[in-house]
Amino acid sequence: MAKRLLLNELFHALRDIVRSYIRFLRVRIKPLMVIATFVLVLFMMIQVMSLVLTIKTIPNVASVKAVGVGVYWDAALTNKVSSIDWGVLDPSSNKNITVYIRNEGNSAVSLTMNTANWNPSTASNYVTLTWNYGGLSINVGAVTQVKLTLSVSASVTGITNFSFDVNIVASG
Repeated sequence: MAKRLLLNELFHALRDIVRSYIRFLRVRIKPLMVIATFVLVLFMMIQVMSLVLTIKTIPNVASVKAVGVGVYWDAALTNKVSSIDWGVLDPSSNKNITVYIRNEGNSAVSLTMNTANWNPSTASNYVTLTWNYGGLSINVGAVTQVKLTLSVSASVTGITNFSFDVNIVASG
């Protein structure tokens, strides 16, 4: 009987300990879960904000060098292009500029375009200049309208501003 009484008391003591522990968990775990959830949400917001905050605008200017042709801002050929201020560009953006190119040589020509002197040199890994010139021959004194498109990659990193030269060369 003494053994049974001792086991019964032990059972009740263990039950009380378990009940106290469960009450402790209910009271303490809920605030801990709320705090952990808040910290997790805060961490996720910081991650999202860091994505937004790391997108920087990139100012730049390009010098234009023309060989055998004139490059102008207007169809009347009154305003020569010596540089292009592309303004401020964001990652994943494109900007178009229209120019007018006149054959100022003494024979029909075709045009080629390239870029050079990138500063910093790594900018050429993230920025691309293209045009819509179709390769047709341009007669002496003739003018062709060309759209230049500057594209900035979505993955651009480490560049706060840049510059480069645009070379437009007539051959033929």
